[in-house]
Amino acid sequence: MSEKLIKINGIDICTESFGNPKNPAILLIMGAMCSMVYWDEEFCQRLADTGRYVIRYDNRDVGRSIAYEPGNSQYTVEDMADDAVGVLDGYNIDEAHIVGMSLGGMIAQIIALRHPQRVLTITLIASSIFGSDDNNRDLPPMDEKILAYHANGATLNWSDEESVANYLVAGSGLLCGSKHKFDEKRAYKQVRKEIKRANNLLSMFNHALLKGDASYEGKIKGIKVPALVIHGTEDTVLPYEHGLALVNEIPNASLLTLNRTGHEIHFDDWDNIINAISNHTSVV
Repeated sequence: MSEKLIKINGIDICTESFGNPKNPAILLIMGAMCSMVYWDEEFCQRLADTGRYVIRYDNRDVGRSIAYEPGNSQYTVEDMADDAVGVLDGYNIDEAHIVGMSLGGMIAQIIALRHPQRVLTITLIASSIFGSDDNNRDLPPMDEKILAYHANGATLNWSDEESVANYLVAGSGLLCGSKHKFDEKRAYKQVRKEIKRANNLLSMFNHALLKGDASYEGKIKGIKVPALVIHGTEDTVLPYEHGLALVNEIPNASLLTLNRTGHEIHFDDWDNIINAISNHTSVV
């Protein structure tokens, strides 16, 4: 694996690759407020070992990619989709399989609609439909305990790395489903790496300013590439009904249900998830 900065649309995006570049490419897109370190290195390598060239990267405002002043971002989810395509350009990749987690899955939808010639398949993990924030699907909202916990972030001393690490790890623990034991050791390793790598850790909250886009409402029915939806039944951020809505609206989408899994890519589910992605990305 090797990390590199790529100049995309006039900004720096930090990327890292795993495996043989001659193999079919998988681009991993992480969710809101999380850098690429949350695509666990071992997960990436195991995915690459299935015969894929795996690329992960830091979205804007996380990790070593460009960081804007907190509260002052000037970009859209569509811009982030164009960044993802820029990553493919930076690696001289014409077509790739796109795998997105949460917000990353919404970015994947936009790529499939905006740059269909660059996409072989999409896999949407713990994600939802990207479109208008005000829709008539009556999908359940984020669990209030998640919102209440993160409201406490305003009183945190963000210069105290240990307090920040404890806060972020405890927040991750809230996302774990009842089937799994929360891997605190692994979470602390990722969080400490996140803190050390960030150009400006507080800039991650700019992702909370991102909005839906009414111009995309209803358009995912036009996605032509094979789609796989992976969703846990105990997801407290984007409840399971969001995954079912994706399967209902994307033509011929398939569903992998992770029983009693939360908003997470838990180690215990890796075999199931990696096998599903491997099979899904072998159809094209």
